[in-house]
Amino acid sequence: MKTVQEKENMNLPEPSGILLVDKPAGMTSHDVVGRVRRLFATKRVGHTGTLDPMATGVLVVLIGRAAKASEYVSHDEKSYDALLRLGFTSDTEDTSGVIDPQSVVSHDRLPTLSKVLEISKDFTGKIAQIPPMYSALKVGGRKLCDIARKGGVIEREAREVTISRLEVSVGKLPSDYMLSVTCSGGTYIRTLCADMGASLGCGGVMASLRRTEACGFPLSQCYTLETLDTMTYEERVACLLPTESLFETLPQVVLEPFFYTLCKNGCELYQKRVKTNFEIGQRVRLCTPEGEFFALGEVREFEEGSAIKAIKLFVL
Repeated sequence: MKTVQEKENMNLPEPSGILLVDKPAGMTSHDVVGRVRRLFATKRVGHTGTLDPMATGVLVVLIGRAAKASEYVSHDEKSYDALLRLGFTSDTEDTSGVIDPQSVVSHDRLPTLSKVLEISKDFTGKIAQIPPMYSALKVGGRKLCDIARKGGVIEREAREVTISRLEVSVGKLPSDYMLSVTCSGGTYIRTLCADMGASLGCGGVMASLRRTEACGFPLSQCYTLETLDTMTYEERVACLLPTESLFETLPQVVLEPFFYTLCKNGCELYQKRVKTNFEIGQRVRLCTPEGEFFALGEVREFEEGSAIKAIKLFVL
């Protein structure tokens, strides 16, 4: 593995792009970021959405200038395979927490598959979720998990999330059900399991979680940390996807040289002049006259009409 000093001695440019990692269980997302920093000899590393330590699967890691994209993709749709375990509750809403002994239900009192399927319909579409205390969400500048570890509990407001797909199948144990979920960013699968258990009247927790897709990237495209460890520095850099791939679903606007210069200098581009007709709020991929992506743009209303404004430059 090349160290930061070795990379600097070779005068290698800072890597930039998207690395798809299959996060292992037992590591925090921050642990993965630290490992990637060492693997790519750069400090500018971020990700698009935290995975709990017990969770595995797709972690979209942003390296170099791509790290600036995090705030624009963190709420994209994600997919998971989760194991719902019925029959008790815990303080963390998963099997890593402390079980409430008063909540334990015997197997003969557990609901049937048909009942689980019936109530699952109540958890599709737009639903309200109260974020769990054991989460990285901040309230008043403090992480909820830090408050919870000190024994504190504070009021949390319910938030609207969208679950577009929720498929249920039986697990290996009478208490277990496999959930295949596609949901909006910000959805807590632990809370989904706990809420389903509460609705069934028997309690429930999340026993395992694997993210199968995030930001449009499937698990099949991910690299394990062990595989990355065996590669040379050049081989690892070759694994990076272009930053633009985060925004592939957005319309592309290729600018003429004059408008490209205006845009890079911070000027808005009026749609009537660049011959576009997007709705207010639409985001677009802004490209150089040669068709190379350089910025994320958004259509906004100005005094002289609607215009495209670059909201984040990725290439100087």
